[in-house]
Amino acid sequence: MAGRIRDEDVQAVRSALPIDVVVGDYVQLTNGGGGEYKGVCPFHDEKSASFYVNPSKGVFHCFGCQENGDTIAFLMKIEHFTFAEAVERMAAQANITLRYEEGGYSPRHQQGERTRLVEAHKVAAAYYQEQLVSPEAEIGRRFLDERGFDEQAAQTFGVGYAPAGWEHLVRYLRGKGFSDKEILLGGLASQGQRGGLIDRFRGRLVWPIRDIAGEVVGFGARRLREDDNGPKYLNTPETPIYKKSHVLYGIDLAKKEIAKSGRAVVVEGYTDVMACHLAGVTTAVATCGTAFAEDHIKIIRRLLMDTSQYRGETVFTFDGDAAGQKAALRAFEDDQKFAAKTSIAVSPGGMDPCELRLAKGDEAVRELIDNPVPLFEFALRSAVARHRVETPEGRSAALEEAAPIVAKIKDRSIQHQYAVRLAGMLGILDEQFVVRRISQLARWDRERQLNPRANGQQRRPEQPQPVRSVTPLFRLNPRDPAQFVERELLKLALQHPDLVAPAFDHYGEDEFPTPPYTAVRRAIAQAGGAAHGAGRADFTSEVREASPDDQVRSLVTELTVEPVRSRRKADAIYAGEFLVQLRLQAVDQRITEGRAYLNQLHARGASEEWNAVSNELWQLEQYKQRLRSQGAAGL
Repeated sequence: MAGRIRDEDVQAVRSALPIDVVVGDYVQLTNGGGGEYKGVCPFHDEKSASFYVNPSKGVFHCFGCQENGDTIAFLMKIEHFTFAEAVERMAAQANITLRYEEGGYSPRHQQGERTRLVEAHKVAAAYYQEQLVSPEAEIGRRFLDERGFDEQAAQTFGVGYAPAGWEHLVRYLRGKGFSDKEILLGGLASQGQRGGLIDRFRGRLVWPIRDIAGEVVGFGARRLREDDNGPKYLNTPETPIYKKSHVLYGIDLAKKEIAKSGRAVVVEGYTDVMACHLAGVTTAVATCGTAFAEDHIKIIRRLLMDTSQYRGETVFTFDGDAAGQKAALRAFEDDQKFAAKTSIAVSPGGMDPCELRLAKGDEAVRELIDNPVPLFEFALRSAVARHRVETPEGRSAALEEAAPIVAKIKDRSIQHQYAVRLAGMLGILDEQFVVRRISQLARWDRERQLNPRANGQQRRPEQPQPVRSVTPLFRLNPRDPAQFVERELLKLALQHPDLVAPAFDHYGEDEFPTPPYTAVRRAIAQAGGAAHGAGRADFTSEVREASPDDQVRSLVTELTVEPVRSRRKADAIYAGEFLVQLRLQAVDQRITEGRAYLNQLHARGASEEWNAVSNELWQLEQYKQRLRSQGAAGL
């Protein structure tokens, strides 16, 4: 049984490594004021930085998920360490020798399992590097040289060579004091047919895979010989220290520059990472034998400090072939988990960064990364290119494939711009037809999120829309300009009802199209309205009592305590601006719907009804102009 680490040694480790240094390996920290630092919480998804670190007290706290503790607690939570493993990791970084109550100075048999496995990988990495200069490894050196990597490059990235024999590494690790159980558990060897251990990597080039703190946790090995019947790339299997979905190759080298520049570059392979870094693109990382996934997004978001207030950029590079395009479209599916701008760089001729550097030099690699295409645009062009848009049938099919892509864009202003762009790509002169189709799909998608039971039961456009209910599945989006107007006006109605009364009370529920805000508007009305609340200290309590469930009550409380966004003190002028903005949104929506209906009437030849609707549209346009020119006085 492992001995207990002495208390004075634990305290020495805590004192030796400042908490902001340890946390900074995982999270980009910026000045949070008052001697604190802040960043994106690594323990939960969030849109704004609520994770704070206090170096003077040696503690962290997240105001979002309430996780908190000291440096050791942080490592235990983020790496799933035991207490001893966290202390041992920090002691190794600080070059402190630990003493154990039951056995002297840091005996190996008392170290935690994870610490032993990391040490085994460190020894294995050094062994592989030594083997790269052996005569047998000449084929590996030639492979590197043909791709433009010299000896210095190999050393920088720790590239090594695994000898072709069955148990060279196994015997070496046994000689260094590691047990067969540890070697097998770490994925460095596998069980042979006769029960003995055999090296997992044999006769291959080997790249050490490091975690974000720089510890070797696994390897990726490339086939070199024709008689090797294994896969082209062979990676370490899932082990207690290696989870491929939690690791990005090159992240240890790229993390500081990613945080500094606000850009991350995602490439496909180990040699692509090397080529990018050697060409000056030092923010390049790659996945390790798996698709780019949600856990990878979380790593990059923390380094970019990717929030709704600060947006970095993530550039994906993929081969130009069909598989590369498919990978790019998978990345598009994950795009909106970023706040960051996401783009794709595909080189002419479909060369990957390694091939491009070899063919055209370092400058070509830098130009490729510096001139990416927005991922939305790439996804659209890929969809449209599959159809013959010079024919009506082709345009229709392309629209049906591309429109759902645009409908997934959550930012309505960007969604509208891409809808107009799609109309141009398809050669459809009636832009509003495309805009309406995309708005329709986006609305259906929102309603499916609100009511999962209705999935697959899309209504025809002409059918009446049911009243939308509030459910916990709806996520408010603070990046949506339209939602911001609704939210700000409701905050004013709850916090300063005298500023919006009596005009607010004449606004219908349909003018608050976001379902949770619709419910709050209804609760305000049931509590007597803003006019009733003016001058009443208990008005928000009455609104809470009128709320139908805990979710709406919680949102009422949130809107009551959240400050309004005005740079000045909230006044009648500020309130009037939002009364006008919300009404303008409602008028614009009615005009859009009216024009669509007008087209239907024209097609049916219903001249009398057409005249009536046309007159109504003219009146709406006049009202819109009055609001724009007179502001709140035009209400």
